[in-house]
Amino acid sequence: KTLHLERKHMYRFDRNHQFKLTDFNQPMGLKMNPENRWVKKAETIPWNEIEDKYAKLFPGKKGMPAKPLRVALGSLLIQKQLQFSDRELVEEIRENPYFQYFIGLPGYKDEIPFVPSLLVEFRKRLTEEVLTEINEMIIEYNSPDDGDPTDGSGSGKDSGSSEDNSSEESPKGTFILDATCAPQNISYPQDVNLLNEARMNLEGMIDTICYEYNYAKPRTYRKNARRDYLNLAKSKKRTAKKIRKAIKAQLQYIRRDLRYIDEFLSGGDVELSGYHTKRLDTIRTLVEQQQYMYDNKVHSVADRIVSISQPYIRPIVRGKAKASVEFGAKLDLSIDEKGIARLERLSFDAYNESDVLITAIERYKKRNGHYPERVLVDQIYRNRNNRAYCKEHGIRMSGPALGRPKKNAKIDKKQEYIDNTDRIEVERAFSLAKRKYGLGLITTKLDETTRGSIVLSILAMNVNRFTVISFTHFLISIFSRNNWRIIPQNS
Repeated sequence: KTLHLERKHMYRFDRNHQFKLTDFNQPMGLKMNPENRWVKKAETIPWNEIEDKYAKLFPGKKGMPAKPLRVALGSLLIQKQLQFSDRELVEEIRENPYFQYFIGLPGYKDEIPFVPSLLVEFRKRLTEEVLTEINEMIIEYNSPDDGDPTDGSGSGKDSGSSEDNSSEESPKGTFILDATCAPQNISYPQDVNLLNEARMNLEGMIDTICYEYNYAKPRTYRKNARRDYLNLAKSKKRTAKKIRKAIKAQLQYIRRDLRYIDEFLSGGDVELSGYHTKRLDTIRTLVEQQQYMYDNKVHSVADRIVSISQPYIRPIVRGKAKASVEFGAKLDLSIDEKGIARLERLSFDAYNESDVLITAIERYKKRNGHYPERVLVDQIYRNRNNRAYCKEHGIRMSGPALGRPKKNAKIDKKQEYIDNTDRIEVERAFSLAKRKYGLGLITTKLDETTRGSIVLSILAMNVNRFTVISFTHFLISIFSRNNWRIIPQNS
């Protein structure tokens, strides 16, 4: 799978760019610490290999050269971990020499490296597919050699074995899988609020058309509509009767506004912009859904729109104590025996998590050359198809068997406790990604940038883990080289 991008820009690859701390031009009086966390993070990322592929995304030969990949990816990784806004991120990079080293600048300069609005282009270029491939490249770069017998990521192709024998390698390793939701930063959707927002958008379109094409403004009754909305919004006790009355009134105002816009468009001389065309289509779909729920006295409909500005978001029923319904993308995250996280599925529509397990295990088999010895999953994954698949390939699935327990069944309490303890690792990854890497509240606005933001959170979490692992290996090597041991003191 190769990286791809639709836009054609020019890209200038600088082979002489600094990639080590010794190449960084430090000002007089500044001595940077080589053990700083951002220096160590930079060492875990294969900038050259990634930039070779990134440069192919820009086949154009004209125009302003695009910013290097290290500037784009490094800036977004800093933003993910420290949760800066776009403007604040640029100022922090200007003030911090370690940030400037991490994004690949040749030396420290007290000036902004780019304008804050350029971060929007970075997010559009680094799509879900691009970041997923970069994540795999970082994992491969930080994985041990295939010759290591303890390495679970080896291909299984020994010098003395054939391809048939390698494909029949016995299962080993651990595979953990679970699902969660990445909430979007939107207001809680209420029918009356959505209809009021749609009405205001339509009134704005009518004003724009009348101003640009010199038409007389039709009567929209916007003051009356606003008054009817506030009567419910300011009401201390919202009864079902009041809510239905307010919804009916807003639907009537919206139908009138839509009729005016249709009359303008039928003349042939009025042309809406791309933004207004998409917004008008979204409002039409919203009105159809609200009218259906009003007529049938129901509160659910297929592909329900919960945000006019972000119509791709859907309600995800999770059944959690904090929030039974969340609004955002649903994703399946896997953790292998090394603690490395990978995104297995991402969708804004609700889906059954059990359908992901077989595909995720096959990807594990393709990466490592063997199936996992055990699969630690929640109860929803333990259906008959998944259990039969695991039994066929010699994989032990955690949890009790389906159906009524046998009379003389022996339960291995110790193994059950170990499985439940190890499965907490995926819950810890969810908690860490949501608290520290922005997965708990996605603030991007577009479909593609939202997907990229979710993958970037997982990528940043993996980079941080590799940094900790490299530091641990460094300490182990010091203790091993010096043969340090604790000597008891004589009393």
